[in-house]
Amino acid sequence: MKWLSCLLQRATWTDISVKGYPMKKTIFTGVGTAIVTPMNADGSINYDEFGKLIEFQIANGADALVVCGTTGEASTMPDEEHLECIGYAIKKVAHRVPVIAGTGANDTAHGIRLSTAAEKLGADALLQVTPYYNKASQRGLVKHFTAIANSVKIPIILYNVPSRTGCNISIDTYKELAKVPNIVATKEASGNMSLAAEIAAYTDLDIYSGNDDQVLPILSLGGKGVISVTSNLMPMEKHDEVALFNEGKVADALAIQAKILAFEKALFMDVNPIPVKEALNIMGFKAGECRLPLCSMSDEQIAKLRSAMEPLGLVGKIK
Repeated sequence: MKWLSCLLQRATWTDISVKGYPMKKTIFTGVGTAIVTPMNADGSINYDEFGKLIEFQIANGADALVVCGTTGEASTMPDEEHLECIGYAIKKVAHRVPVIAGTGANDTAHGIRLSTAAEKLGADALLQVTPYYNKASQRGLVKHFTAIANSVKIPIILYNVPSRTGCNISIDTYKELAKVPNIVATKEASGNMSLAAEIAAYTDLDIYSGNDDQVLPILSLGGKGVISVTSNLMPMEKHDEVALFNEGKVADALAIQAKILAFEKALFMDVNPIPVKEALNIMGFKAGECRLPLCSMSDEQIAKLRSAMEPLGLVGKIK
């Protein structure tokens, strides 16, 4: 079998075919934290605190970091700052876990510029959200994502979140995009388990849950893990949830989900990432507030969030 070992060592994105598509490498298995971008009082990025958050994630079980995504407030960042933030994370992580850079855009040319720049900075992969506001036809989605994928050599995770973008990726579009060698996975946040089942059945794309409360259903369909908001505070728990399921300890994985479910619901009582940044502040980090137009929660909401954190020992955990 030595020949097989040598072949696998030399394998690239397109060496081996499965289900009629090029065989693709898994970027990570487990939890990829959609990490927040901490802000100073003047709205600038607090890089000292960002470094602390990164170290907390790596020390506590995160399997990958997703920077400058929805939770990272990339939509409020001019390009120079956006790329500076990605570059900082890449240097800080120093290859300890994969860094997945959010470089999606509703202008294909802009997405290409961000993506090629992130690749040059050393990103391990890219997260590409569907075009928002102007949206796109399914044919337009194929052209958009294919153009971005062809501009880089690193792998791409599609991001389907129609509740935010007003644009959903259909299964036929997924089938077409799966033929692109470096489109290797999707972050499925549509909440549609039927669509997730079709992706698993008809493509070889890795599936990551984009919703923290749907990790186990996605794993049951062969998913690789979750790109998580909850793991900003509880990376080990979300890592263990996936790991236990993959070890066949489904009841133990379900017990973790049940234990933290009320907290996960509280993290979405307002627009993400407003609650998760407030939760990090309550925990003891200095995440600061979101940039406008996102604003702080009401006192009543903050009290509810704190109440959901207390049973988990998260209030004031970081000294």
